[in-house]
Amino acid sequence: MDARQRQKGTACRTLHQYNKEPIPDEDMKKLLEIAEDYRRVKNYVYARYGGIGSLSKLYPGYTVQNEMTASGFRTELGMPSVYFYRAVFDALADIKSQWAKTKAKAASLIGKNDRFTAEEKHYLRFLLKTPNAFEAALNQKPVQLPQEIQVKYEELRQCVDAERLHKYLARQVRKYHIRKLHSDSAEGFAITERAYRYGEEKKGGKDISATRRYGIFIATKENRKRVFIPLTDENAYDKQLYIKLKPEESGVEIHIPIEIKVKIHRDYTNEIGLSLGMEQMLTTHEGKSYGQQFGALHRELADYMSAAASTYRREKANNAGRKKYLARKARLDAKIESYVNHEINRMLEEEKPKILYLPKLPKNSAAGYHKEINYSVGVWKRGLIRDRLRQKCLEHDVEMVEVFGKGISSQCSRCGAEAGYSGDVFRCGNCGYETDKKKNAALNALKRGKMQ
Repeated sequence: MDARQRQKGTACRTLHQYNKEPIPDEDMKKLLEIAEDYRRVKNYVYARYGGIGSLSKLYPGYTVQNEMTASGFRTELGMPSVYFYRAVFDALADIKSQWAKTKAKAASLIGKNDRFTAEEKHYLRFLLKTPNAFEAALNQKPVQLPQEIQVKYEELRQCVDAERLHKYLARQVRKYHIRKLHSDSAEGFAITERAYRYGEEKKGGKDISATRRYGIFIATKENRKRVFIPLTDENAYDKQLYIKLKPEESGVEIHIPIEIKVKIHRDYTNEIGLSLGMEQMLTTHEGKSYGQQFGALHRELADYMSAAASTYRREKANNAGRKKYLARKARLDAKIESYVNHEINRMLEEEKPKILYLPKLPKNSAAGYHKEINYSVGVWKRGLIRDRLRQKCLEHDVEMVEVFGKGISSQCSRCGAEAGYSGDVFRCGNCGYETDKKKNAALNALKRGKMQ
């Protein structure tokens, strides 16, 4: 939740819509073409405006928009303006986000550097917070600011060796800033209200009453031509959407961001350690479990997909077998999501947490590949449980803290010694402590969280 949302007492939630029927190959090809052009535009902006020399053009971004218009790239692609400029500003948002991370890293290093005086730290923080000053310092140019701010800057500069500090800041940026953002994936695109509308399909100017189909009409690269996608619901939205393409399933997943009011619970005062699992969704540090049926539901979906895989690959886009497969899969997905939401809501109502502590999964190591660890990370990074838990915490004003996860399952929560477990039972050979392995991990999450 960002500062603006905190002030308004809102949280962002993403709703989803899905296609009701497989999308014909011809229509999917048109959508994939938009996604590929969208990717190319973003990479063009990354390459042209991602460096230090373009810092002055990033805010508010209209200079970039004008230069991109003059470049002729949109004409070259034959791309509608509603997609072209959305791609430009999406790329600019990524670049700004990367600069924000670089500044945060620099600010952290400045705060930890004992060689700097208080005045030097104050000067460097001023540069980080003032875009024009930051850009001038990195490019070794004179700092020129509006008059009132310029007076403040001159006062700070007189107390330090500005040239030395500018060089220090430039070194940190060269070291930590990702210079070349790049997108290899053309999996989807953002779309504004001008490029879509909801409604019923019509043929020859008349509603098809016998086969009524409600869905979304999406603009294509052809003038005044739209692709119609029947949807599983009849909701309509007037926001910027994200169209995620799933060509292997002849489908789409539409993401709709909405703001909802945060629920404040005065009686939510507890600090809870959690352990997450594929069988039992959540286990608390007191040993209480939530979502005991998650593993069974997940296996039901996996078994169905595995059994249907060979037939699924052979069938063409519009036959009955394909439709039945997608419909059954959608029902199983919805069943799992509904169950996960219910169990997380139940956990919050019963545990009444102010803070939740749970293990942070390790990232893939560049030094090598560990099959078991990397597979688990891949599952959880895209896992429904963690995503829904994070969203529910935002909606209920609960702080979710991820703690250092390495060794959290093999460390004894009582004495801290390294131990092991057999099946679901954790046993410590040092102190004799014995408990459920998930409870032990949740206790460690709680202890590590309180020490942070």
